[in-house]
Formats: sequence, structure tokens, C-alpha cells
Amino acid sequence: MPVASLKIGTRGSRLARWQADWVAGALRAAHPGLAVEIVEIKTKGDRDRNSPLAAIGGTGLFTKEIQRAVCEGTADVAVHSLKDLPTQTPHELILAAVPTREDVADALIAPVYRTLAALPPGARVGTGSVRRRAQLLFKRPDLEVTTIRGNVETRLNQALEGPLDAVVLAFAGLRRLGLDSHATERLGPPDFLPAVGQGALGIECRRDDANTRGLLAALDDPDARLAVVAERRALAELEGGCMIPMAAWGRCAEAEGEPLLLLDAFVLDPDGKHRVAASLDGPLDDPEALGLHVAQALREAGAEPLLAAFRRGE
Repeated sequence: MPVASLKIGTRGSRLARWQADWVAGALRAAHPGLAVEIVEIKTKGDRDRNSPLAAIGGTGLFTKEIQRAVCEGTADVAVHSLKDLPTQTPHELILAAVPTREDVADALIAPVYRTLAALPPGARVGTGSVRRRAQLLFKRPDLEVTTIRGNVETRLNQALEGPLDAVVLAFAGLRRLGLDSHATERLGPPDFLPAVGQGALGIECRRDDANTRGLLAALDDPDARLAVVAERRALAELEGGCMIPMAAWGRCAEAEGEPLLLLDAFVLDPDGKHRVAASLDGPLDDPEALGLHVAQALREAGAEPLLAAFRRGE
């Protein structure tokens, strides 16, 4: 019997609600007559908005409670920012859809100085991401990079009204909230790589829920899925949660008329003193293999000592 209604579990932030509402609208458009309800769920990351993410558990802070709600039947679908979704997820759940991806880049918001190159030595730049911190310091070791928390608007205001010279946020989040006009520079590939899954939504449901899986299939973008599967496989192979100083950029392309999947990745130490890089391509039909090969190439280039030092808190 066809499903007549779905409950979507989401965080309650303005961005999370935008994402859940977008998914709800896309489902209603694809399946006329389907009733969709939004269920707001508070996560550990939402309850503690002051501590650094790594200090309160890091991986899964914004996803575990929502996943639990789906496993327990309180919700049928979970909508995540895919960059927040750990590579190790409950077996009961499946990544049922990855919609068309937004811009993968980061955005610098520097109202006075405008660009990363123009920031003066000692300028204060805010970010809650160890990956962004590492890449900023790799480019500009003379900056003071400070940890900030809070929703998009709160972090944005640290540069617009607060004590910081600049902040770095995901371009996708700014664009979804209509705040991208505040961005003064796009920090994007190939020099500044995004987080694994950045710009993409991850939509989960129960593995054994065939009806919901069928409904969500209409939202899946094959190219976006291939890219994020490769990125997430590389991250998983390096035994890292979403908190490690790793960046990756997967995308579909053509070379001499042949379709290919490309994957670039960096691993850095948190202070940006060292960076190793790998860039490989592979066939579209095996994104997992490409992710594995890139992870192996990063290890061969010296990633493991950087990651081991990070895990020890050095």
C-alpha cells in the first residue's frame, strides 16, 4: 500500500529547517497528494553552542539524535547537511538520496579587507572547523584563527558586527539562507578544498522501508551521489570522522570524451604547517574504489603521521 504521509526529522536551526522544508517541497512535487510533516529534534551540538565541537564529542554531534528518531520510528526520514554525517552510521539506516549539490566552496566574509590575501598580519579570523583552520593557516600562517560556534547568522555577525576581521562559512549555507551577498571572497577548489560532502544534503531512511526509499529515489542526483560516495570512502579509509583536518572534492567530468570521476584531497595538521595532497580519477561505476585509492595515496604521501598527531591532540 503506498505511503500517504512521511515525517521528516531535522534540527531546528534556520538552515536545517530550510533544508528539511526544501526536501518536503521536493517530495510533494514529485508525489502529489503525499502529506509531509516536519519533526524538529534537538541534537547534542545544538544543546551546547559554546564548547568547541571536538571538546563535546565531534563526530555525529548534529546527526545521532535524528538518526535515532528514524530508527525508532518517531520520524521516517532524516535530512542532514552531508558534511555533518559520519561515515559510520547505524546499519538500520541507508543513505536513500543525495539531491543536486550546491556550491562546494567556502566563503570568506571580511567586510573591511575583502580577501584572504588582503588581511593584515595578525588579523582575527573565526571558524568552527579544524579543516578550515588548517587551510587558512597553510595559506596565511600569520593570521590569528579563533574558534567560533553558533548558527550561520551568529557566526556571520562575528565579522559584520563583532570583534573579528573575518569569518569563513560554507557558501552553500549562505546561499540557501539568502545571505551570500555578504561573502567577499570565494575560497574554493583547487586551492581551498571543501569538507567531505560539503554543499550536499544527505537524506536517510530505514533500510527496510521500501516505500520510503522509493519515494526518496526521485530526489537523488546520480552525479552528486558518485562524488560524495568517493569522498566519504576516502574519509572512512583514513578512519576519520567529520572532524579530522581532511578536505576532498569529487566531481564527474569528461576526458577525451570519456566520463570520469575525479577526486582531489588534502590532509593537513591543525596548525597548517604541513599538507599532503592526492588527485586521482576513475570510472563512474566504482566511486568506492576511487575513494580507497585516494586514501592510500594520501597515506603514501605522509598523511598518517599528521592524523596520528591530530588524534593525540598535538
